[in-house]
Amino acid sequence: MSASGESVSGRVKPGVMFGVGVGPGDAELITLKAARLIGAAQVVAYPALPGRESLAREIAAPLLPGVFEELRIEVPMTAERAPAQAAYDAGAARIAEVLERGRDVVFLCAGDPLFYGSFMYLQARLCGRFAVRAVPGVASPMAAAAAAGLPLAARDEVLTMLPATLDDAALRERLQLCDSAAIMKVGRHLARLRALLDDMGLTARAHYVERAAMAGEVIRPLAEAPDAAPYFSMILVMKGADPWL
Repeated sequence: MSASGESVSGRVKPGVMFGVGVGPGDAELITLKAARLIGAAQVVAYPALPGRESLAREIAAPLLPGVFEELRIEVPMTAERAPAQAAYDAGAARIAEVLERGRDVVFLCAGDPLFYGSFMYLQARLCGRFAVRAVPGVASPMAAAAAAGLPLAARDEVLTMLPATLDDAALRERLQLCDSAAIMKVGRHLARLRALLDDMGLTARAHYVERAAMAGEVIRPLAEAPDAAPYFSMILVMKGADPWL
C-alpha cells in the first residue's frame, strides 16, 4: 500500500484506529508498543474538556512526532449524558473521515483505553466499519498502589473497583463484600466517602492518593487527607489482614 493509503488495486484501504493507553501521568510508564505507535503517528486524536488542555496529549507530548495531524475531541463532563454522547458522535465522524482516506489514527488515552476511558465510546461507534485496536496502558489504581506501596490483592482476595459516584448504599454493599477496593473519581465526593468509611470502621485501613504518577502527587492516610480533592484522586481500602503476609 502507498503512503496515501491506496492499494495496488487502486482502492483505498481504510486506516486503523489505535486506542493507545499512555498511563496515569509519567511518560516513562508508557509501554514500548504505545511509544512506537505514537512516534510514528501521522494522525493523533485525543479527548479534552472544553477549554482545557488534554491530559492524554500532555503525557504523550515527549513522544509525539515532529509533524502530524491533530484531532482534538472535546467531551463535556456533565451529569447529563446527552452532551457527551453528541460529542462522541461528532468525534467518531471526524475520525471516520480520516480512516476512510486510508490513514491510521492514534487515539491517546490517559491510563488504559478500556478502563473508564473515552476510547470505548468511539470504539463502539467505529468498530463495525473499521479495524479498531486497543493498546493497554498502566491504569490509575496500579499507579496509586505503587505510589502508596500497597499490594492491591494477594492469593484469593477480591479486589473491587468502585466509582465514587455510586450512592452510599451501593458503596457500602460492595465494600462489605470485598477484601480491598479502589474508590475512583473521588473529587467532590471526598467528605461523603470519608464519613462512610469512618462509619464502617475502615478509616484506619484507607489511604488517599492524589494525582498518582503526576506532578504534585499526594499520598496520605485517609484520616490525614485534605478537605478538598481533585477529580484525579483515589482512596485505597485494604480490609484484609496485614497486606505483607
